[in-house]
Amino acid sequence: MISPKVAVVFGTRPEAIKLAPVYEELSKRKEKFDVEVIVTAQHREMLDQMLNTFGMYPDVDLDIMQPEQTLADVTTRALTQLQATFAQRAPDIVLVQGDTCTCFAAALAAYYEKIPVGHVEAGLRTSDRYSPFPEEMYRRLTDQLSDIYFAATSRARHNLLGDGCDIGSIFVTGNPVVDALYTVMERSPGLEKTELHWVNAIEGRICLLTAHRRESLGVPLTRVFLAIKELVQTFHDLNVIFPVHKNPKVKKAAEEILGSTERVVLCDPVDYLTFVPLMARSDIIITDSGGVQEEAPALGVPVVVVRDTTERLEGVDAGVAKLAGTQTDEIVAQVSSVLKNPSEYQRMTAVGCPYGDGRAATRICDVLEFYFGLRDTRPGEFDWQPVEPDEEEPAEAGD
Repeated sequence: MISPKVAVVFGTRPEAIKLAPVYEELSKRKEKFDVEVIVTAQHREMLDQMLNTFGMYPDVDLDIMQPEQTLADVTTRALTQLQATFAQRAPDIVLVQGDTCTCFAAALAAYYEKIPVGHVEAGLRTSDRYSPFPEEMYRRLTDQLSDIYFAATSRARHNLLGDGCDIGSIFVTGNPVVDALYTVMERSPGLEKTELHWVNAIEGRICLLTAHRRESLGVPLTRVFLAIKELVQTFHDLNVIFPVHKNPKVKKAAEEILGSTERVVLCDPVDYLTFVPLMARSDIIITDSGGVQEEAPALGVPVVVVRDTTERLEGVDAGVAKLAGTQTDEIVAQVSSVLKNPSEYQRMTAVGCPYGDGRAATRICDVLEFYFGLRDTRPGEFDWQPVEPDEEEPAEAGD
């Protein structure tokens, strides 16, 4: 029997992080699958970091990135080149992840070639088509083009059912970002041998800030940065580390508002092997990132989300995350509540991760075996239950 050919397609750093465990698990099952990696390089430099980190070497590299590219530019180049690649290489299934332009273009190109699509991280929704933009529409359209849905949580499955997706094609697997996180934690020696080795010498509490989303640019981002400024003025033991995104608009605003603020360190973006121990070293994380919302709970770090909407409400419902919006006063209030109240802080760190248990890649590959008739029984699913926090009262937190 000829092994099914699985094309793993991605183009950005987050996609690479989340698909790396799936690629690794597929590679372990060489007797069952013929796996190949196709990258668009929608984000060239940051993608290359991840390829080296996880040892994924592309069989096809379309290298579509160009200076000052628009969404339409990326979409048309990716779609045209991916369709031609699929026509030539004839995979039996195309695996995509998340909500990027590459994800959507690959799903559409596969549809044109009548190739089945498996969508990892299917079913995320804010129900606002412009928030986040353009990711909300990319993931909705990708789900409509998909044949197998790898939903991270039961909420995502509920969303897919609401869209009319076939219940028999939906599998709750957890999110492979947690698999990748655990792998890096096992390999990483910590911050000691990285460019951020100095973080370990910081006295006081550490807040990690990440902010870069397209819909946050301008006034919302300014409000976030003003909140950071107020927080470090209020909490004299608080130190903020901000790996600044390379977007010129983010860098300009960060330098103007936070550049001279005491105990706020602006640094260059770091690779994933450094970023994971930096998250683990942090006492609280303020972010507009989707992936960080999933990673922080797995590390037991409270997270405050500076967005007006989130497609990851599981963390908010479980009590491991707060949705603060982008108004300065509300951000300050939400972060202050965590920093001032030891019992609240302990609850947020003790609940666990509602997004995965480190076994998502195994489940996804088991589903692929089931889909291609290589196993008889439907695989088991991810079923998260919160950890009950310790009732012992912690010591008072400093301010």
